[in-house]
Amino acid sequence: MPRTPPSVVSSISPACCWDLFCSVVDNFGDIGVCWRLARQLAVERGFTVRLWVDDLKSAGRLIPALDPQGAAQVLDGVEIRHWIEPLEDVVPGQVVIGAFAANLPESYLMAMARCVPRPRWINLEYLSAEDWVAGCHGLPSPHPRLPLTQHFFFPGLDATTGGLLREADYSARRSGFSEDAFRKAFDLPMRTPGECVVSLFTYENPAIGELLAAWSQGGRRVLCLVPEGRVLPDVAAWFGVIGLQPGDRIRKGNLVVKVLPFVDQCRYDELLWACDLNFVRGEDSFVRAQWAEAPFVWHIYPQKDEAHLEKLNAFMVRYLAGVESSAARAMGNFWQAWNGGGGIGASWPELELALPALADHARTWSLQLQATGDLAANLVRFCKDEIE
Repeated sequence: MPRTPPSVVSSISPACCWDLFCSVVDNFGDIGVCWRLARQLAVERGFTVRLWVDDLKSAGRLIPALDPQGAAQVLDGVEIRHWIEPLEDVVPGQVVIGAFAANLPESYLMAMARCVPRPRWINLEYLSAEDWVAGCHGLPSPHPRLPLTQHFFFPGLDATTGGLLREADYSARRSGFSEDAFRKAFDLPMRTPGECVVSLFTYENPAIGELLAAWSQGGRRVLCLVPEGRVLPDVAAWFGVIGLQPGDRIRKGNLVVKVLPFVDQCRYDELLWACDLNFVRGEDSFVRAQWAEAPFVWHIYPQKDEAHLEKLNAFMVRYLAGVESSAARAMGNFWQAWNGGGGIGASWPELELALPALADHARTWSLQLQATGDLAANLVRFCKDEIE
């Protein structure tokens, strides 16, 4: 992008430029959301998008073609820049997004302050179902020193918030999905009658052993698909083996565990579609599980003083509203146990019985969420005056 005199930086360009800053905290959750958003803005909306990432190594797990040593590279229509300090001298985009309260470099803020007109500055927040979110969505926050104002943009579950990320081609991909082809690609046998297929993508959890034991000793065969990640040592320890690698298959009782390689985002959607129950974590996989139209269990990111439990309970209240009482109780008890409440083994039989009812609800919930609009489209609408 051409340089202009430092006294007045023009925000006029042939195509609107968006700068998206991502500070990777949770390895894959933060970059997962930012990468999805960046691609939607570039591919579906035709904007010029620069994604600034401070940890290219973690980003590379989700973006296999990414060169972790590359300072600047273009993938899927998005220019990915390595965010290192001091930041190079760049012309700010017309829209600037600091994801999850990312602190923008001082030199960049100064450049924003020189723009005429000044960029629309967005603080993209974490997803929460708590009641206060609607009142804070869209609120301005003036910078204490510079003539800049950022606006809070909250993902959410209804029309009073920013909605959730959902690609324009999601429904078409979902309709064209073949479970048989998926299983063949990962060297999985065809389904056996009565088999329960589970994906396990979670943080480390002391309840893992108790859950695996319940599946192993249960009366129904469970095929547990575990993507390569943080939970593998816990799974290996329960089986009494040293390390598990992608491709490994191990069995005990009625439980079969298959370790999958870490997959990219589109492939992860397919994993969710192929399963009867999905264990997810953080934010990105949590949102994808809601689109997948299958029952799921959320391992929420732990916070100091157990503040995360308020978010967990707020979501459960919304999600389980209208669900038949025994199914709602089974899911609520299991989620609480999985997030530190204890008794996961005793909670499993009740959840297993409730899976058909929860599957019906999952499809209804997905349709309700679609009515709130896609986050990327809502964000563009919010910034419309600045873009045009």
